[in-house]
Amino acid sequence: MKAVILAGGRGTRLAPYTYVLPKPMMPIGDRAILEILLRQMKRAGINHIVLTVGHLSGLMQAFFQDGAQWDLDITYSFEAKPLGTAGPLALVPNLDKTFMVSNGDVLTLLNFNDFLNFHREQGGICTIAMHERQVQIDLGVIEQNNGEHLITGYVEKPTLQYRVSMGIYIFEPRVLDYIPKNEYLDFPDLVKILLANGERVVGYPYSGYWRDLGNPGDYTQACLDFEQMRSQFLPE
Repeated sequence: MKAVILAGGRGTRLAPYTYVLPKPMMPIGDRAILEILLRQMKRAGINHIVLTVGHLSGLMQAFFQDGAQWDLDITYSFEAKPLGTAGPLALVPNLDKTFMVSNGDVLTLLNFNDFLNFHREQGGICTIAMHERQVQIDLGVIEQNNGEHLITGYVEKPTLQYRVSMGIYIFEPRVLDYIPKNEYLDFPDLVKILLANGERVVGYPYSGYWRDLGNPGDYTQACLDFEQMRSQFLPE
């Protein structure tokens, strides 16, 4: 199976480091974030990787090259202008079979083969890996009947539970029919388009380790987790 890894963003939440270093090349231990993901994909039997690049693309190419050092076939798809998270897929050639898409800054123990098998069993055009996330509200939340301005409840510092996207997806090739070339499109908008057209979009629940590395707090925690759990992320 082919995987597309989105690696063209500017990573503004991790500035100033990402002014000079692409976010997928930020170090986790002695590895780049993206190198860990590539090794995990190789172990799952994913051999062809397309990196969609834009910001500091020359550094990405110089570091990852053609993937031979990991026994992978890595090619590149270039964004001349920012196209969002879904828009770059329209520029990737030969996505004619089921393919995976991942953000380039994800640290997880997700079993890609289990994820793929679930997708095939469900028969949807798209399967989104999901994770439970609790959000603590540090203020009292007021419930109100807006019509009469009456307060109907008061909850002190509630914890809200959400299912969030892990930034990892599996698509069928016909999803490209919904993605216009050279136009900006993010994944939330793509999902809305698919649903509006009656397509089957499925969520894969995953309760194991996952961390998005988009902000300094999560990045710091991921570095600590990797040192403690290195043999789980990279069994080899």
